Amino acid sequence: MTKAEVAYELMRERLLRGDLTPGAVIPQASLAHELGISTTPLREALRRLMTEGLVELDAHRDARVTRLTVEEARDLIEIRRSLDPLAAGLAAERRTRDDLALIRETAHELLPLQTDPGTAELLTHRRFHVAIYSASHNQVLVQTLDSLWDKADRYRRLALETGRTDADLDRTHTEHLALVDAIAAGDSGTATSVMLAHVEASLGARAVARLSSAAEQPAARSLRGIRGARA
Repeated sequence: MTKAEVAYELMRERLLRGDLTPGAVIPQASLAHELGISTTPLREALRRLMTEGLVELDAHRDARVTRLTVEEARDLIEIRRSLDPLAAGLAAERRTRDDLALIRETAHELLPLQTDPGTAELLTHRRFHVAIYSASHNQVLVQTLDSLWDKADRYRRLALETGRTDADLDRTHTEHLALVDAIAAGDSGTATSVMLAHVEASLGARAVARLSSAAEQPAARSLRGIRGARA
């Protein structure tokens, strides 16, 4: 691997792990020193991360971690609301014996996502869903959903900051088992409907609600101030 590729992998991991706060300036000089490289390969890595929507670069060579926005969170859920159920339905129709074995294996390895999950917990969640996507045997669909996952993980972390109840964990576990059963049975309709419900109640959906609420609060305070002045 080149120095730029190494820097890309390390930076990407830190961004997705939440080590760098959304909106924060990226300290390029100190990071380059820490990684044992010059700022040139680091800038190359940052440009690559910019194309993935994880970093913002401006004309003054400043770099920031891309902010989390209600618009992007909503966009991600809208796309997943259509594509995830499609993938699950196709998986039920097209899965092979090997596909089903992998889906069951990754379901068995799933770890519940708690507050501030580690890389291992997020990876088990991703592997399970990728196993379902792959069983659809639609490569364009698989690549599209996989490309959304990194962005979505940042919003999952945001939603997890408020914690999860036992009821949340039980519901998610039940949905995962229902997905496995429907795909194993070749029941496309049930797999599609279960996946849709799974997306609707997902951490990404909770992130949309949290960001929407935060965006409305300043407007509500401003409106109260106007009303007070008129009174």
